[in-house]
Amino acid sequence: MPQYPAASAPSAWIVENESAREIEIWSLTTSERHRRLLARAGCESIDSLGASEEPDALRTPSVMIVRSDAILDERLIKGLFAARNTILVANRKRHAGWGGAVAAHVDSEHAAEALRSLRRAAEGEQPSEAEAHASGIRLVAASDLAPAYSAQLRKYDPPYIYPARAERIREVEDRIFDSSYKGATDLVTKWLWPRPAAAVVRVLARAQVQPNTVTALSWVLAVVAGVLFWKGSFALGLLCGWLMTFLDTVDGKLARVTLPSSPFGHIFDHALDLIHPPLWYLAWGIGATGGVDAATIVVIAGYLIGRGLEGIFILAFEIETHCWRPIDTLFRTITARRNPNLLLLTVGALGGRPDLGMVMVAIWTVVCMGFHIERILQALFEKSRGIRIEAWDETSESKPEQQPAESQRNLEGLD
Repeated sequence: MPQYPAASAPSAWIVENESAREIEIWSLTTSERHRRLLARAGCESIDSLGASEEPDALRTPSVMIVRSDAILDERLIKGLFAARNTILVANRKRHAGWGGAVAAHVDSEHAAEALRSLRRAAEGEQPSEAEAHASGIRLVAASDLAPAYSAQLRKYDPPYIYPARAERIREVEDRIFDSSYKGATDLVTKWLWPRPAAAVVRVLARAQVQPNTVTALSWVLAVVAGVLFWKGSFALGLLCGWLMTFLDTVDGKLARVTLPSSPFGHIFDHALDLIHPPLWYLAWGIGATGGVDAATIVVIAGYLIGRGLEGIFILAFEIETHCWRPIDTLFRTITARRNPNLLLLTVGALGGRPDLGMVMVAIWTVVCMGFHIERILQALFEKSRGIRIEAWDETSESKPEQQPAESQRNLEGLD
């Protein structure tokens, strides 16, 4: 039996399908999309296999195999990566005859068998549960590999499987884009930016613009806006500031739909999100009053305390405060964070009183701090009574009656 390094990561095979060759999702071929997903999951080497092409001898203890005519949620790839001797099945009855075995992660001794299963499935043959069980291989649905609730995105979002078909490209792209949005966010990001952001992301993806390039432009705009606020040029500053907030949405969505593998990008983007708001408030206060007045101090201190309160909630209850109850998710749309605060500052500037804009932000900041402190105390009280503090989207009461077909635990039609 071959000897492999103890910590060796699985290799990967992308099984090419002629029907998917011309399909592009967010300007990525399905094979390139799989390649990026598999690399992000941690696969050691990734090869493409033609219709009748046989793979080279395996040099890893396990292999992941994915059909190029299947479009998979990244969570499913990560779920397979963590599983062994598992085949992911898409229900044919729910995909008009397409489906069967679409991806697998198996030990090297089962690699040829799993590869045959995926190739046969592409030709319309269903995998046999009995045969798979006899070989020690599990057949699973999407919901077995990834939960419907996404803690990262703060929302109920069942994992998806789609066939790579030309007539469904826009539907699939819309689903992927929608899945990139957080369930709990501010009102501007949630309701104003999605449509224009989708249009801009589509253009940038086609032009192969990297998310880090967009983030770099956001950094420039953030600095320019701050300087303009400091000088009292509020109209131009707000123009740069609002454009920066829009690009802050665009870069994240572009990264999630085109799947670049740059750890630096995450740090680059989140560092900007953390650093620039208090500097904007300081610059605005100086530009509006000629110094640092009480309102500015309250806003900056409130920003830091608010971030601290959010961290305390996570440490104490292992979920974000915005996800606990529907009221918390609703309050996240208007809580004293950058975009809602920028709305109040804009109102003040349009009224010719930028100083009163800062006063409004200071008052709202105090109100929001009180709300979040109260929510922490309420959560502590409920926890002391033995009640589990969990995200409301994760509870069965909040789930829709009809789940998307690709997420249901239903393997009917396998036999």
